[in-house]
Amino acid sequence: MSFSDIPVDVGPVYEGERIRGNQMYVELGGPKIEKHFELVRVKKDKEIEDGKVILIGPDIKDMEVGSRHPIGILVEVSGPELEEDLEAVFERRVHEFCNFVNGIMHLNQRYTNWMRISKSAVEKGFDNFQMLGTVLIRLYKAELPIIKKAQVTIYTDPDKIGKPYDVALEIYNKRDERARSINDEDVDMFYGCVLCQSFAPTHACCITPNRMSLCGSISWFDARAAARVDPKGPLFEVPPQECLNELAGEFVGVNEMIKKRSLGEIERIYLYSGMEFPHTSCGCFEAIDFFIPETGAGHGIIDRNHDGVAINGLPFSAMANQTGGGKQMPGFNGISIQYIISPKYQKYDGINSGLESGIYTIVWMGKTVKDRVYEFLPEDLRDKIATEEEVADLSELPAWLEKVGHPIIETEEYKAAVSGVEEEEEWEEGGAMVPMGTVGMTIPGVGGSGGFKLILKNCKIHAESIIIKRIEPKRKK
Repeated sequence: MSFSDIPVDVGPVYEGERIRGNQMYVELGGPKIEKHFELVRVKKDKEIEDGKVILIGPDIKDMEVGSRHPIGILVEVSGPELEEDLEAVFERRVHEFCNFVNGIMHLNQRYTNWMRISKSAVEKGFDNFQMLGTVLIRLYKAELPIIKKAQVTIYTDPDKIGKPYDVALEIYNKRDERARSINDEDVDMFYGCVLCQSFAPTHACCITPNRMSLCGSISWFDARAAARVDPKGPLFEVPPQECLNELAGEFVGVNEMIKKRSLGEIERIYLYSGMEFPHTSCGCFEAIDFFIPETGAGHGIIDRNHDGVAINGLPFSAMANQTGGGKQMPGFNGISIQYIISPKYQKYDGINSGLESGIYTIVWMGKTVKDRVYEFLPEDLRDKIATEEEVADLSELPAWLEKVGHPIIETEEYKAAVSGVEEEEEWEEGGAMVPMGTVGMTIPGVGGSGGFKLILKNCKIHAESIIIKRIEPKRKK
């Protein structure tokens, strides 16, 4: 495989490249564009033309510097060994293969895909989508030899992306519906995925029937198919082995996997908890589950499509920086949308708080994500979860929850939080508890020499305020 006809370098060494706003020539998809998608379909051999790239819309060279455009990437593949179960796994490789290109930054997946092409890449001649399509075709066939033919269609016309976008959403929904048909107890094999390690070196997804990949694009069925076809690839088997804690979802095999794949950084995971030994997060998660200490045991959820700030005053982007990167961050968890409606969603946290299940810890959701999962929420809960339309100020949330009778108000944690009564292990009067992962602080010594470093691991800090002052040495008279 050669890329001598491509004016920029192509290879895995460029995975993880960041392109800032002042470096980009054009932005494709992302949170400021309404419709964008990535989709892979398995076709019959005669239905596609190998190596063909079709562009529907303006080309890179026709776009203004700094502009934003929709992007739809449809990859059609064929081969005698291909099956429909492999589509989602192949689809996730769009992220990996785009990032092989020096001068392209690709994030996320499905309908949240987000790309930037750098000015330097365009200056070198990477100024048309024919090149991008060609790179994708060559990489798909080289990295996945069971693919014999590949064709790529790229949509950038806002007036023509609507129909294929709707088709893609329909396919995503069918995949998700199938994924909901089985539970963790029904299988004897879980799966792992390390496709995001270029951006989060200590992260590895553990994929189970009740816990889809954080990106929302790989179900247990998809992972099983990928591991069978390429057992040494980025998706692999994870034998659960002994269950150490059924309520928390702690398994010997999962702990061994994350310890190995994180190079010893993470040693223990509760699959069904967001507060104790939570699953690590990459950067491609669909949504963030965040702890709201002002409601005791309550949680909120915000997704990438949320416009504005969450109930805690933070936008998705700010919380994403706190959540991602392969950190184990109690109180800030990257999740897939499907995990919200899973029977295992934060089950450990909910039941330990005296609730029926984990989903009853949710007290606030961004409207975009609530609309997506509304029909799957318990009937006695769906209208008791606030959105930004009901409550936009955190100080007003407890009163609203009491008005609608949310189950959280019966928990001891809630009563302690709203009354200001201290619970010896968890609360102090006033202030808000902020979940922290690993935080390092370097403190210089007097005169600029020596000094020491404090490292706080898995701690929870709450304070009315933090004041940092520079202490100037006293001058001799």
